[in-house]
Amino acid sequence: MSGGPLAENVRAELAAIAPTRRCDRLAEVSALFHTAGTVHLHGRGAVTFHLDLASSAIARRGFQLLAELRVPAEIRTYPARSFDRATRYQLHVEGSERALDTLAQAGVLGPDHLPLDRPPGRVVARPCCRGAYLRGAFLGAGSLTGPRSPHLEVRTPTVAGASFLRSVASVDGVRLKVEERPTHARAYAKGWEEIEGYLLAAGVVDAVLALEERSVVAEMRAEANRLANADHANLVRTARAAQRQLEAARRLRASGELASLPDPLKDAAQLRLRHPAMSLRELAERASPQATKAGMQRRLAKVVELGEA
Repeated sequence: MSGGPLAENVRAELAAIAPTRRCDRLAEVSALFHTAGTVHLHGRGAVTFHLDLASSAIARRGFQLLAELRVPAEIRTYPARSFDRATRYQLHVEGSERALDTLAQAGVLGPDHLPLDRPPGRVVARPCCRGAYLRGAFLGAGSLTGPRSPHLEVRTPTVAGASFLRSVASVDGVRLKVEERPTHARAYAKGWEEIEGYLLAAGVVDAVLALEERSVVAEMRAEANRLANADHANLVRTARAAQRQLEAARRLRASGELASLPDPLKDAAQLRLRHPAMSLRELAERASPQATKAGMQRRLAKVVELGEA
């Protein structure tokens, strides 16, 4: 999965984090294999592993992790089956004794060297290992979209793998949801709070700060638009009200009824006739004697009532 520039920035930052502990390397390798790995069984007990990855940076990251664990690997490329035929990257690992033992330590294989749907808890027993697992899972099969309708998702071959990822994230207070599809399962989050929590737990800092800045800017823009729309609506209502007052005063003047109105109403109608675009507050200040804004509004409302009767 991709997710656009936002996801690419996150992947680039994650791929630049170099684990220094063996346990972290094992946890990240575990997540890569549990999200992007496939096992191929051959005759006479031979086995190979493939990691299907979205970018050269992730492929190099996996290659480096395996090299540090002394597991040989080979990077291959092939065109994707999608419409744009984008290049996909594959890490090819021969099932040597060293590779099998290391993948068993990473919880990719069981003691009998058979594939596991999810690693044992010992793989993510430490906080650093949990962060490494979340990091590897996103690098292996993660996507992220936003800022509108934010959505973080990590695909896994089995629902057990997605549930395990949810349990790892929950230790850091991040609530992921799990859904099983016909061809895969997924662990996902839709709110910025949960998404940022996942990314921070995985070690992402710069991208999270950029997300927060973008969110603040979006909120400020939305608030400015709301205020502008509210001001525009108020202006429209005020203009329409002034037009009704003006038309009512003209009708009363034309019929001769204006002269017989009580002085406060006659004064208000004459002020509107002389100042068609003036606000209620400004009319109130020009009244004789001066009136309040609310008082002027009541007088002109009566003028409209009489003029439209």
